[in-house]
Amino acid sequence: MAKTTPGQFVRQVRTELSKVTWPSRKETTLSTVMVFIMVTLAALFFLIVDQLLAWGVQAIFGLGG
Repeated sequence: MAKTTPGQFVRQVRTELSKVTWPSRKETTLSTVMVFIMVTLAALFFLIVDQLLAWGVQAIFGLGG
């Protein structure tokens, strides 16, 4: 396999970057908001499950204060 010179590499990178479809500001903002919402929902879900499991263990074994 032939070696690529640094100049060729830079040209290839620029060519590939010109093919990329970049998201708009609106799409980026919407995606970011959706990620924060999903992270919050997941955190709440695991908080509730953890509390229920802790309550169950405490009720069964009398552990955890």
